[in-house]
Amino acid sequence: MQRQKIVIEGIVQGVGFRPFIYQLAERFALTGSVCNDSRGVTIEVEGAPDVLDRFVAAIQNEKPPLAVIQSLHAEAVPLKGCVGFSILQSAVDESRRAQISPDTFVCNDCLQELFDVENRRYRYPLINCTNCGPRYTIVTGIPYDRPLTTMADFPLCAACQSEYDDPASRRFHAQPNACPDCGPQLQLLDANGQPLKARDPLEETIRRLKNGQIVAIKGLGGYHLAVDATNPGAVLELRRRKQRDEKPFALMARSLEVAQRLALIGDDEARLLQGVERPIVLLQKRADHNLAENVAPDNRCFGVMLPYTPLHYLLLQDEFEVLVMTSANLSDEPIAFEDHEACRRLNKVADAFLVHNRRIQTRTDDSIARVMADRPLLLRRSRGFVPRAIALPHEAPSILAVGAELKNTLCLTRGDRAFLSQHVGDLKNLEVYQSFKQTIAHLQSILEVQPEKIAHDLHPDYYSTRYALEESGLEPVAVQHHHAHLASCLAEHGVEGPAIGIIFDGIGYGDDGHIWGGEFLVGDLGDYERVGHFRYQPMPGGDLATQEPWRMALSYLFSAYGEIPEVVNSFEGISDNELRLVGQATLKGINAPLTSSCGRLFDAVAALLGLRQKVSFEGQAAMQLEMIADPSQSKPYPYLLSDDEGRIIFDPLPMIAAILKDCSAGRPVAEIGGRFHVSLASMIEEVCTQIRQKTGLGQVVLSGGVFQNCLLAEMTLTCLARSGFKVLTHSLVPPNDGGLALGQAAVVAP
Repeated sequence: MQRQKIVIEGIVQGVGFRPFIYQLAERFALTGSVCNDSRGVTIEVEGAPDVLDRFVAAIQNEKPPLAVIQSLHAEAVPLKGCVGFSILQSAVDESRRAQISPDTFVCNDCLQELFDVENRRYRYPLINCTNCGPRYTIVTGIPYDRPLTTMADFPLCAACQSEYDDPASRRFHAQPNACPDCGPQLQLLDANGQPLKARDPLEETIRRLKNGQIVAIKGLGGYHLAVDATNPGAVLELRRRKQRDEKPFALMARSLEVAQRLALIGDDEARLLQGVERPIVLLQKRADHNLAENVAPDNRCFGVMLPYTPLHYLLLQDEFEVLVMTSANLSDEPIAFEDHEACRRLNKVADAFLVHNRRIQTRTDDSIARVMADRPLLLRRSRGFVPRAIALPHEAPSILAVGAELKNTLCLTRGDRAFLSQHVGDLKNLEVYQSFKQTIAHLQSILEVQPEKIAHDLHPDYYSTRYALEESGLEPVAVQHHHAHLASCLAEHGVEGPAIGIIFDGIGYGDDGHIWGGEFLVGDLGDYERVGHFRYQPMPGGDLATQEPWRMALSYLFSAYGEIPEVVNSFEGISDNELRLVGQATLKGINAPLTSSCGRLFDAVAALLGLRQKVSFEGQAAMQLEMIADPSQSKPYPYLLSDDEGRIIFDPLPMIAAILKDCSAGRPVAEIGGRFHVSLASMIEEVCTQIRQKTGLGQVVLSGGVFQNCLLAEMTLTCLARSGFKVLTHSLVPPNDGGLALGQAAVVAP
């Protein structure tokens, strides 16, 4: 006989791991114990050596569906001659390494109970078990036990306690376990947050939605604003009240079959939609969908998710196939998650509030994904994925990285693991900044880590930079924006480099004080060299140019021609006087900072094609250019590559001239858009080939928000593959600024 101590780290708390170990030990007739601790799970078990080997193999091969084993260490310890196998009270020690599970969608077993009239949880909208339900959003501390969750507010009834104590039950040690007798309850409130008299809050909510009303519905990590997606008037009213003119609304479809009637769904998209994370997935619209056109105007995609809470299934069961389920906030504000806050902030938006009294500890928005090159690509990493750890190449002192301004996330490292936070939002106002600070405090609390350094962006005016320099009390380390993008992709793949970095985005503060965004780097996690970039271009009006693409079109025209050529007729809605004044200021360099941004080139081309002169959300013009582009085009436009003291400079002015010629000749905008994308992909291949000749590097990283564009990314992958490059792209970490904090942390970690 032998006794082994087995220490397991990873996502092994709150996922049914202890009851799984208990039942496994019973199966193998082993004695001992299992307990949660602040590292993960510790097992002590006695039996014959060959049986112990099979036991350990079964742990790894049969683990619960939500469990993630990141390390398993077994060592022999002295025999104790114990009797039976038991689950011990959670232990706390000085090594704080436990990982909390993400929130997960309601499992099939719970769904069967939800709609079983004989079950005591029939139509209970907060049903859950060991294999599903809330996790990260209700945790207040570790170890993950009920007293350290918001479910501490609800003492278990005798029936639920019996399930919790029964090793044979699916709810054995399920911390959020509840039922209609002892658990949280639904309530319907009016627009002012006062209780409404309703026999059944759920039925009354459905009635109001059918009548075109807007209802704020409390979910796992915050509130959604819901309307009937087939009602154009209701969708338009939601846009008006939410102050969201054109940005697409997220949809929730009753089932995969319903989603397939709305959009084209391949096997990869289906797997994403039905995964335990349940993200919003971008899908190409079907021409014959029956939804209101203003759900996603001027966009060939819908953002669709499937239900992930029992309440969602109850809402959609009979009366609706599809609901708009958009984040409950006003423009630029964080998602509402506290009941009093939701009622205060949304009383002019929602006609009613469907709430429950299970507190949300941590605000967590929906994740967004799409399929690119047959792989999932996260565009927003949040609910369902957070707080899963990302492995770093080696252990390092703890680093807090605070990201940038747009699509802000945070990253906290512990040992050789990096924990990227949920999506915080755009750090442009006090409300988002407060959420930013709350997220820092919560991450440090549940990971029980005190960082030694803080990594931040070079830009001096970001809220995140100010926090690092003025409020954190930590040693600040600045990381250049595009180096952080390069490092983010390297870290996601668990490599240190070196690599050629093709980093294209909208705005990033450069080492030379200019605005970068079309960068060719050579670097690794520790350092980088800028070996090339887009031609510097005046950015008329500074930040105003990001909201008005016509300004960048004007800038490129003045650079190419010194004036606006007579053939240009794409500045509809812009007065001649404004064009003249902005043109003169651009020529004189007045309020026209220089930029090498690829995102601003997309804006210019979109404006020249007449697609978009002003935008209502970040990246809108570039998105429309991708949407209209003909992917069958193969002939690039002309461009110039020159040498500037050893750096490769990409000059798109010949491309601008050729595009203008095609526009004046009446060529289809889809053809022009397709050739523009082909030109960039071809240029990337040529630049990478030149860099390889100088450096010998054959590994390329694609990062930055521009590579959310699937057409450009896939064309680029094809071009680089034919030239023999190994290409690293993002998948589980966003290529946009939502992944930047990971790169900052990886750079600062020694």
